[in-house]
Amino acid sequence: MTVVPSEPKQDGRRLRSAASRRRIVEAMRDLIREGTLSPRAEEVAARANVGLRSVFRHFDDMESLYREIGDLIVADVTPMLELPPPSGTADEILAEMIARRTKLFERIMPFRVAADIHSHRSPYLMQERRIMNESLREIMRSALPAAIRKDRVAVDALDAVLSFDFWRRLRSEQRLSIAQARRVVEATAAPLIGAKR
Repeated sequence: MTVVPSEPKQDGRRLRSAASRRRIVEAMRDLIREGTLSPRAEEVAARANVGLRSVFRHFDDMESLYREIGDLIVADVTPMLELPPPSGTADEILAEMIARRTKLFERIMPFRVAADIHSHRSPYLMQERRIMNESLREIMRSALPAAIRKDRVAVDALDAVLSFDFWRRLRSEQRLSIAQARRVVEATAAPLIGAKR
């Protein structure tokens, strides 16, 4: 006589396993958001309220953990990236782009800093950084007036000034407040569109 494992027991195990995995990913995300840029497995296990072995069993390689955290971050910021391009005068467009970037960069700051720490050993993180930078450049380019879009140097300069790396330097290395950093970005970007109006 063959004993067939009961389906509900299997389903219950799968559901508990999926719930543990989700708690681990959310714990890692929350620890990074709070400033722990490289959480230890023990910290993740404690925050997720799971055993240390569960952390290692669910994420035997960090790449899969990075991917799942990345999915949460993308879901969080996608609405910000899908807003229609700003319109109006060149000055109004620039002001709106800076306002949007400020909000976005502050939201993703701890995650990008953590990703930069680990990107040298993660093809996924390097690819995601490239994709984000290209997306932000295209969003910026599509919003610019045609006269500015045609000027490759102006576009490249604006791309640098409106980049996460520039924002991070202002906020982290120069220790500027959000308002101060925003004023620096505005003062640096304004002359780049001024001559092309």
